[in-house]
Order: sequence, then C-alpha cells, then structure tokens
Amino acid sequence: MGGIITPVTSAPEQKSKFKISSIEVLCAILLIAILAQSQLQGVLDVPALRTGATVFVAVCVQALPFLVLGVLISGAIAAFVPARVLEKVLPKKQGVAVGVAGLAGVALPGCECASVPVARRLMGQGVAPAAALTFLLAAPAVNPVVLVATAVAFPGKPEMVAARFAGSLLTAMVMGWLWARWGKLEWITERALRRLPDVEPGARWKTFVETARTDLVEAGGFLVLGALISSAMGVLVPHQWFGVLSEQIVLGILVMAVLAVVLALCSEADAFVAASFSALPLLPKLVFLVVGPAVDVKLFALQAGTFGKSFASRFAPVTFIVAILCAVGAGVVFL
Repeated sequence: MGGIITPVTSAPEQKSKFKISSIEVLCAILLIAILAQSQLQGVLDVPALRTGATVFVAVCVQALPFLVLGVLISGAIAAFVPARVLEKVLPKKQGVAVGVAGLAGVALPGCECASVPVARRLMGQGVAPAAALTFLLAAPAVNPVVLVATAVAFPGKPEMVAARFAGSLLTAMVMGWLWARWGKLEWITERALRRLPDVEPGARWKTFVETARTDLVEAGGFLVLGALISSAMGVLVPHQWFGVLSEQIVLGILVMAVLAVVLALCSEADAFVAASFSALPLLPKLVFLVVGPAVDVKLFALQAGTFGKSFASRFAPVTFIVAILCAVGAGVVFL
C-alpha cells in the first residue's frame, strides 16, 4: 500500500565506555599480591629488597604529613586569599617589591604547583612580573612547612635549615632583580598577563577542596616516584660511587643539582629524600634542596604551559645556574 514507510530506528549503538583507571589497576595489583602472597614472599625475601622497601616506606611516612599540610595551605591560599592583598602591600618600585615578594613567601606558603597559578594571578592583577616571579620561587622554598620538614629530616643540624632558607631566598630575589633589569614582557604569553577573576564567595570551599586534592595527587605521585628512585639508588648504586661524590665535591654538587631537576620532588618532601643519601656531605644535599623547588622538569612544564615556552626556555636555565651559585654561597657561610 502507499503508506509512508518510516525507517526502523535501531537501538542506540552501545559504545564501550569501559575505561581502566589507575584505581582499578591498583586494586588489581593488590588483589594479585594478596592471592599470591606466599609465592611473592619467597621471591621478595631478599636483603636488598627489604632495605629498599624500608627506605621507601620511611621517606613516604616522614614526608606525607608535611605534604598534606602544604597542599591544605595552598588550597586555602587559592580559595581565601585574593591576589590583590599582595598587590596592595607590594611597593611600586620593582627593586623593593622583589624583596617584599621574597619575604611574602614565608607568610604565604605553597608547593611549586600552586605557586605558578598564584604568580599568574598576581601578574593578571597588575603586580610587576619581577615581584610575581620572585614570589613564585620563594613561596615553595622558604615557607615554614618546608623549613620544619627540613629540620625534621636533618635532626640536630639547624645550620642546614638556615642555609636552605638563605640559599632559596637569595635565589628568588636574584632572579627577580635579573628579570627587573633584563626581562621583557614579550617573552611572557599574553594569556598570562590577562586579568583573572577572583574566586566567587560561594565557590571558595569548592576551590579549596579541588586545589588541595589536585595538588595532593600531583605532589603525592612525585613523592612516591622520588622515594622509589631514592630507595633504588640506595640499593642498586654501589656505596663507593657516593664515596667518590663525597671526595669530589664539585662533581657531587653538579650530580645532585641535575638529580633535583630530574626527580621533580615536592618541596615539602624533598628534604627526606636528600637526607636518605647518607654517604654525601651536606653541601651537595643543600644544592639539591635549593635547586629542586626553583627549577625541575615539572616546573618547566608548568611554566611553559602558563607563561609560554619563550619564557620557560630563558627562565629555567638561568634559575638553575643562579640556584647552584646561591646554594654554594649559603653553604660556605652556614655549613
């Protein structure tokens, strides 16, 4: 018949939405470990593995409380401390503003991941880039959480805390002064200088939770990676190698500086990893602690994504050199 033939619509095509997340992978690994614990116990009952596991657990357990405290503070800053507060207290003169921004890092702590968006917010509200970049370097390195963690990681060595504070603060201020003298705004991408809106009053707790959660996941991952590498180095690398580094101080300084860049540890946790290199003298460890919060691979990626590759490719190498020199200078004075 001449009726209208309506097309038969098939059921919506069911696409597979199953995705394996990291939580599911972890649960699967734990389940396998539980079911095969008797076999694994025989395989893993090796002195070297027991030593490495002890170092790994010790680093994580010691560092985790400071890491949690640090991300809670960084979340509170992002949610409840408007960037205009710093803008009001910073002097208009760039040279003086750099010094004030460096000291502001003591009062407003945060990890490296948090300091980059805060610095961008400062620039977006009219703060001079030199002062914002000084705060970026100072906040994760000279705040009370990091200094207390350093004191706990190096018991009975208050000179290590003083040396880290002086070296890190000097690094931040020198980089701020260098930018004030030779930095150019065209090196920074336009979106980083664009004014950012303040957090709405009704969304502050949500911002706090999201910022703290994100920082904890990111920084916690780097902490676990650093602890794994630290424990592996303690087991796999012969102690004679560290003995050579202790005898050749220049080589030890360079190796620990590069290691700080590669490991990319959170500043609330790096002191415990540095303390685990027991065969090294204090000066290479100090270089590790000063360089790490100032420049590493994750910071370079964050800075390139936030301020542009043109900025990061200039800022990171200069920061690396300045941090080594300032750490050595602080070490000569305090250590």
